Amino acid sequence: MLKQRIFTALILLAVLLPALFFSRPEPFNFLILMMLGAGAWEWGRLNGLSFSSSVLTGLVCVALSAASWWLGWVLLPLPAVWSVAGLFWVLGGGWLLWRGVAGWSRVPCGVRIVGGVLALWLTWLAVAQARTIGVNFLLSVFVLVWVADIAAYFAGRSLGGRFTRNKLAPSISPGKSWEGVWGGMAGVVVLAIGWTLADRQWDVTVASFYSRLASQGLWLMVLVVLFMAGMSVVGDLVESLVKRSAGAKDSSNLLPGHGGVLDRVDALLPTLPLAMLFAAVLQS
Repeated sequence: MLKQRIFTALILLAVLLPALFFSRPEPFNFLILMMLGAGAWEWGRLNGLSFSSSVLTGLVCVALSAASWWLGWVLLPLPAVWSVAGLFWVLGGGWLLWRGVAGWSRVPCGVRIVGGVLALWLTWLAVAQARTIGVNFLLSVFVLVWVADIAAYFAGRSLGGRFTRNKLAPSISPGKSWEGVWGGMAGVVVLAIGWTLADRQWDVTVASFYSRLASQGLWLMVLVVLFMAGMSVVGDLVESLVKRSAGAKDSSNLLPGHGGVLDRVDALLPTLPLAMLFAAVLQS
């Protein structure tokens, strides 16, 4: 299993890294479009659609992304779009977690499908806009989510249950602890400070997400990255809730050793649109 996981990760890196660092953003945007289209197919399957209907769901997501690309939305700040997306994740994500696994099946299937497709489309649009801004900016958002996840894992394993008896969301993801959340938040604060200092040391041409926040005050940067770390947990838990409702361990087997696309991008679904919202606000 570990060998399979490593092999899949190496293939993904071999495909994605050259596209990410290519002089033009189009190759990377196209690859992410295909991946999130596959994620929409997984979303259809997790919500009880037939194979053909799930394929159609993936095609709709691809079509929405391609249309917004063709219309030039990748180059527009779109603060209203990112505000609605952020509100959707903050309020909608909180409501879904409050309702729990049993509440998911009570949401009409059409609403579930449309909501998932829109979330994946907005994630693609956010990735494309972030890549257009620059690799340093996009990577800083990606790494925030990865560090939050890794730090939460190690903090949860070493400290889980020592300070709080209650689990974070036992009916959705029994392995997650509050100590893990706090560890993830601590990790992203250290990351943000270190990345900001590195930007200043190397005098980068494209500021990272953290440097843009820090230009308005260190306190703002700390508050925002803590909020982003918390929202990455929301994205992870919402996908776990959907999988548990469907009785599935993984969203699919598209990525051997890793599960499916949704298993890899769940925490990015809320954080990327929110990052673009903060970027748009700071530009105004």
